[in-house]
Amino acid sequence: MRYELYYWPQIQGRGEFVRLALEEAGADYVDVARGKGGMAKLEKLMRRKSSEHPPFAPPFLKAGSLLIGQTANILSFLGARHGLVPKSEASRLWVSQLQLTMADLVVEAHDTHHPIAASLYYENQKAEAARAASCFIKERMPKFLGYFEDVLTANGKAGFLGGRALSYADLSLFQVVEGLRYAFPRAMKGLEKKLPRTLALHDRVAARPKIAAYLSSSRRIPFNQHGIFRHYAELDVS
Repeated sequence: MRYELYYWPQIQGRGEFVRLALEEAGADYVDVARGKGGMAKLEKLMRRKSSEHPPFAPPFLKAGSLLIGQTANILSFLGARHGLVPKSEASRLWVSQLQLTMADLVVEAHDTHHPIAASLYYENQKAEAARAASCFIKERMPKFLGYFEDVLTANGKAGFLGGRALSYADLSLFQVVEGLRYAFPRAMKGLEKKLPRTLALHDRVAARPKIAAYLSSSRRIPFNQHGIFRHYAELDVS
């Protein structure tokens, strides 16, 4: 089956979590909106009368007759089909729980530069963004990353969030670390000494052959000032 991924063509955003899973799985997929006429196809599928289960927003994935929205939901589907999640129900739910926790982190990271409204420019909410970023860096970022560090510590030699085998949650934690390093390099540098297992996992994911090939290819969109993780030096406080 050839999957069709629908996401904004200029940014990594939430679509990147899905791309990483597809790449690790070696799946045949097309990033639709990056091709000719792709945005028109994306917009058509988002119209509420276009399908029985129209998605609210990208990313969404077309798999045969299925149209699946929401990042964590897509990853749960792909994980079960491509060995990126343990087989037991309890373990599958645990990995999904970890992914949903990361989704909360991603929302808070985005809201550091858009704390009032996503429809306003950053320049229209800079004072509020400075306050939001300060709280995120000092309180929320250590709490979230410390949680994942504790999970990895509790797993001991297993080495992965879900146990002894790589899951889509590990790929997502890699992306979270990448994004936070881009957005808050100064703050992350101070925090990373407390996250040895998280960073070791990050490096192991980056070294996986299919992921390494993806990261060095043109398929990997560079971080920029239009995505979830954005670097504004004035927000990178420690």
